[in-house]
Amino acid sequence: MKKYAYLLLLLTGLTTISCSKDDEAAAPASQVVNLTATLDGKQQVPANNSPGTGTLVGTYDKTTRVITYTIEFQNMTAAPSLGHFHQGAPGVSSSVIVPFSGLTSPIKGSATLSQTDGDKLLAQGVYANLHSSNFPQGELRGDIKVK
Repeated sequence: MKKYAYLLLLLTGLTTISCSKDDEAAAPASQVVNLTATLDGKQQVPANNSPGTGTLVGTYDKTTRVITYTIEFQNMTAAPSLGHFHQGAPGVSSSVIVPFSGLTSPIKGSATLSQTDGDKLLAQGVYANLHSSNFPQGELRGDIKVK
């Protein structure tokens, strides 16, 4: 009987230690962030009067640096001729970092960003851009925000 009491006491102690270790360990921060953007002509540089609008929803994995996205758009003055992600803070135009494959709504894709481009994305320094024959410099722009 004494053996069983000691065994029960030992198991209880181990369970308590095991549980307290789990409680003390902080859960790792999520490495995946959600992304959003609203696309329109007002965000273009310079702004335009396109009636087109759109949305971007996506995720970015800080560990793998993979961006996954879906862009839906409507009412552009002409079919998109180009589409891509650019570096550039709101109000600033800059270079292309990822071209979109396919230009019909919805545009779905993923790409691995460089460390520099990933850092810019997290600092709200990347935007989505759709160009058309009527607006070759860009008809719709959406500055990407991290949720």
